[in-house]
Amino acid sequence: MNGKKNLLLIFGVLLAGCVPSLHPLYTPKEVVYDPKLIGIWADSNSSDSGTWEFRAAEPNSYTMIYTDKDKKVGTFGVHLVKIDEMLFLDLFPTDPNLPQNGFYQLHLLPVHTFMKVDQIEPALKLRFMDVDKFTKRLEKNPALLKHEVLKDGEAKIVLTASTKELQEFMRKHAKDEGVFGEASDMKRMLPQDGNKLDDPNAKK
Repeated sequence: MNGKKNLLLIFGVLLAGCVPSLHPLYTPKEVVYDPKLIGIWADSNSSDSGTWEFRAAEPNSYTMIYTDKDKKVGTFGVHLVKIDEMLFLDLFPTDPNLPQNGFYQLHLLPVHTFMKVDQIEPALKLRFMDVDKFTKRLEKNPALLKHEVLKDGEAKIVLTASTKELQEFMRKHAKDEGVFGEASDMKRMLPQDGNKLDDPNAKK
């Protein structure tokens, strides 16, 4: 888990419409960095989608602050991952804002979620994994990628494949129908204070 011990309820991620993974999509050699990602972005086609603010973090990673339409905030550690010629984002919660007593934490589990990056500029185009289609695909072919099925009403999946297995899957299937959904077209917004966000990874 990249040494991180921050925690998030699995069902919280599932309710958010993502496919959670126990393991990251990257090792250090797949991590890349692009300063063009830094900034505040919002969906061009939806005023209810909230904002995504990417801030540079060291070394060669990002902090992402997602603010929804109700001004509720979630903070994530983000890595930009390059597999062959494809780019992905690996998100990991760093501020779950959940009760922190020890007994409660025993019932929590850290998870990663992935998005495919089609381009960063002039518009940021991100693709979320298609939960419904991907779940149905795994139902038809359970050996496609290691996972567990949680059944509490509607079946939900949790990926248990190793980082190496996840990368091989993306190489072979990331462009397949039903893995990632339609691209969200995100436009860049100016910070409210008008100041440019600092980049600690920039060469001085």
